[in-house]
Amino acid sequence: MAVDTPAVVVGAGLNGLGVARSLAHAGVPVWLLDSDGQRAEMRTRAATPLQITSLHGDGLVEDLLRLATGRLSGLRPVLFLTQEESVRTVSHHRDRLLPFYRFSLPSVALVDALQHKQGFQHLAEQLGSPIPPLVHVRSSADLAALDTLHFPVVVKPGERHAEYGKRFKKAYRVEAPADAVELIQRILPVMADIVVQEWTEGPDSHIYFCLQYLNGQGQLAASFTGRKIRSWPPQVGGTASCMPAVHAHEELSALTARFFQQAGVIGMAGMEFKRDIRNGVFRMVEPTIGRTDYQAEVATLNGVNLPYAAYCSELERPYPQLGQSSQALAWRVRSEDEQSAAAQHQARHEGFEGLDGVRDALWRWTDPVPFLVDQMRRVRRALSSRTSRLIHGSRAVRSR
Repeated sequence: MAVDTPAVVVGAGLNGLGVARSLAHAGVPVWLLDSDGQRAEMRTRAATPLQITSLHGDGLVEDLLRLATGRLSGLRPVLFLTQEESVRTVSHHRDRLLPFYRFSLPSVALVDALQHKQGFQHLAEQLGSPIPPLVHVRSSADLAALDTLHFPVVVKPGERHAEYGKRFKKAYRVEAPADAVELIQRILPVMADIVVQEWTEGPDSHIYFCLQYLNGQGQLAASFTGRKIRSWPPQVGGTASCMPAVHAHEELSALTARFFQQAGVIGMAGMEFKRDIRNGVFRMVEPTIGRTDYQAEVATLNGVNLPYAAYCSELERPYPQLGQSSQALAWRVRSEDEQSAAAQHQARHEGFEGLDGVRDALWRWTDPVPFLVDQMRRVRRALSSRTSRLIHGSRAVRSR
């Protein structure tokens, strides 16, 4: 079947690169958009790169409309998003964009609710989903509610916030109420939107994820289950390495699909779980709505090409459901995985036993330029830093 309808991927980085490679592997022409035209991932042979003014807000909307009515006029591409801010923008401007792009999103209200941790908590509790108790803190007056939680807890922002991201970590594990109060009081002047949730005990390898695509009627088009090997930073960071989790697929795919279908979610979606080491019970952590997940390429590597399933669904074409491959391949961000292993006093190969191979998130023999550009920049930064230290050291000696 000839493919003529292009895909437009908003946001490069490893997420967008994985989506572009997944679609190109299926023969789909891809445009990769980012506000930073110098990103190494923009050099992929899997896509046509295009620098835009912004990945969110009015700038993104205007650039998308300009592309759809100009170079891609009359083609109505399938739109893929990789960042929460992009999802929020497209959700709120869907009426302007839908005549020119094909995409599926839940209602505006549902997108807004599920992008906020408190909104997700309310909906999960309402639907009887397995989720740890949570307290929402907007001011010091809410701190008394921490007494209702069992410690340790995780403290994190209610939603993405630029100033928070500059000054604080993605999340904090806190052992005692007094420490939680001290941390929250430091955060509140910067961001008055904090969630405190009971911690689910277990290592990074107990963090699972189920990635799905639900068509416009809410029917499950494709589903993949994986688990982390390591996070960076450990316990509270993003995925540094991951692998398929066939043994948990039936349970987690059913739990995830039931939540999304009951909630009314359509389009790209995913759910993160953590398996409590004390009793083996899976507990929901957070959803991904309207966009691809950071590590979603691990699904393609293991036989479930979610971006292509979305592409086929939007064009009302059949998607060949092959199921997860019999070959098990890991996906790894090498630098972050090595840092995580070192921080936990683990060998680099620990956790990868029994796999059929490991695929680097950046390096591919068939698409080497993004990796080579990234490595050259790393070398230049290291040389520049070393030269700067030598110059400063020399000046210090002369000044004595």
